[in-house]
Amino acid sequence: MDSLCCFSSVSQVVGGRSSCNSGKGKSSQSSVKYGYSLVKGKANHPMEDYHVAKFLQFKGRELGLFAIYDGHLGDSVPAYLQKHLFSNILKEEDFWNDPFMSISNAYEATDQAILTHSPDLGRGGSTAVTAILINNQKLWVANVGDSRAVVSRGGEAAQMTTDHEPNTERGSIETRGGFVSNMPGDVARVNGQLAVSRAFGDKNLKTHLRSDPDIQCADITPDVELLILASDGLWKVMANQEAVDIARRIKNPQKAAKQLATEALNRDSKDDISCIVVRFKG
Repeated sequence: MDSLCCFSSVSQVVGGRSSCNSGKGKSSQSSVKYGYSLVKGKANHPMEDYHVAKFLQFKGRELGLFAIYDGHLGDSVPAYLQKHLFSNILKEEDFWNDPFMSISNAYEATDQAILTHSPDLGRGGSTAVTAILINNQKLWVANVGDSRAVVSRGGEAAQMTTDHEPNTERGSIETRGGFVSNMPGDVARVNGQLAVSRAFGDKNLKTHLRSDPDIQCADITPDVELLILASDGLWKVMANQEAVDIARRIKNPQKAAKQLATEALNRDSKDDISCIVVRFKG
């Protein structure tokens, strides 16, 4: 039966306690397995990350759906994305013929819906990195912001996403009437506030921000070993190749995701750390 039901692998913090910070699953059609680990950072606010990690049957195909949503100024927007973004992508009529345009359209439509509901969702926003695995053969990855997707091909790390940083997209921000601040001791920020140049939500900054995703596609060839999705809490303290080297040494993807989060904490990452590892080869 086709399904767009709620995704069972969700992580959030309620009343200061993590309801689910680690888990695993696998494909029903192949040996592909996944594991995830989410750890609250040291900042003085509740956990703001949500994730999706699930395989489901949809229109005669198996889909692996994986995502990290890294919120800022609250968790309302990432919670909304967890519930709606994949559903919106798969509702696109031309998804099977043109996944690229369907993903792009759904990202934009979801952002508009968030802005429309801003009185309920607040003034915060979220970055996103999403991956759709079709029949364990084709991988579509999209992102806005600085959460990242990295694949390992024969042990070599390859980044499938683009970090949307204010200095990199300064021209677009200034064309839209905004500015980029570069204060000593701080990262570059849009209008002195936001450290990414693309995001969902952020109504107060939206005229100066973009929400269109960068989208990449890859075939799952025999040399593709694993996929890592993670929030910037990991990537701020760890290079792509370092993450791949750690994950490759641990065959269990749940343990690999936990080890990556632990290593980020050991390196004094202050941000929330969310990580999904998808292993294609045993």
